[in-house]
Amino acid sequence: MSNVLITGADGFIGSHLTEELVREGHNVKAFVFYNSFNSWGWLDTLPADIKSEIDVFTGDIRDPNGVRKAMNDVDEVYHLAALIAIPFSYHSPDSYVDTNIKGTLNILQASRNLNTNRVLITSTSEVYGTAQYVPIDESHPYQGQSPYSATKIGADRIAESFYKSFNVPLTIVRPFNTYGPRQSARAVIPTIITQLLAGKKELKLGSLTPTRDFNYVKDTVRGFIEIAKENKTIGEEINIATQQEISIGKLAKELIKQINPNATIITEEERIRPKNSEVNRLLGSNEKIRKLTGWKPKYTLEMGLKETIEWLENNLDQYKTDIYNI
Repeated sequence: MSNVLITGADGFIGSHLTEELVREGHNVKAFVFYNSFNSWGWLDTLPADIKSEIDVFTGDIRDPNGVRKAMNDVDEVYHLAALIAIPFSYHSPDSYVDTNIKGTLNILQASRNLNTNRVLITSTSEVYGTAQYVPIDESHPYQGQSPYSATKIGADRIAESFYKSFNVPLTIVRPFNTYGPRQSARAVIPTIITQLLAGKKELKLGSLTPTRDFNYVKDTVRGFIEIAKENKTIGEEINIATQQEISIGKLAKELIKQINPNATIITEEERIRPKNSEVNRLLGSNEKIRKLTGWKPKYTLEMGLKETIEWLENNLDQYKTDIYNI
């Protein structure tokens, strides 16, 4: 099995990817954000037999020295570390440039210097902006509709340049909206579910009309792993998508029916994106990933939501349902 580095391993998708790669027998080094609490994020909640197999490296993705040290003797890198909350990017864009663009550059420079065998750079469906056509394939134009998406576009294009200029063996992996256990309340699905589980009579949301293509986290993780296995994915940009969409309003009504039928939806002004920044429709094409790897989603939205609700019922105390988490 290969020696693997996962940046952002302490986060939502990263912790699931770490867990799965350990279960597959890989030697996993988890790059987590240094902090004085010695917290490893969601890795702290993993079963003891999994945690004992993880080599935890504390550092800061913005620092090239720590990144280079972490990448010594590593065969594969899954780069997931990023700032991702769109509302926070409106008032703190500098931190997104430093983390998302400079952090990715640090990974790429170290990969080039160390001759790393395989690098996966995590993108986002937000780089496409509001769909100009559907399903959105990898040739769709990019639109920087928020500082967050603009920095991810920048990171993707720098990665492209390192492949074309220096033959760094990388793939740009572009998941559409991932959800599931361990996701923070800055995302819409845990925002809805945690408010309902807390017994809120008024469900506070932003715009209800945008549509999203939701991936269950276990399907997203499997997409990363299958992409890494195939050499023919090198140099490519690849969506991970279900090729199905649902509006936020319809999703909220379905969850209300399941969890708290007496709740009503109210729109809060602070949760609404600026008009030209809102991404109104995301529906991704998964034709390319199916063709190159054979991956396909195993979870329906109903199956994924069921597992997510069950997990949140047991972990509701970790969420602050009375405040808007940006």
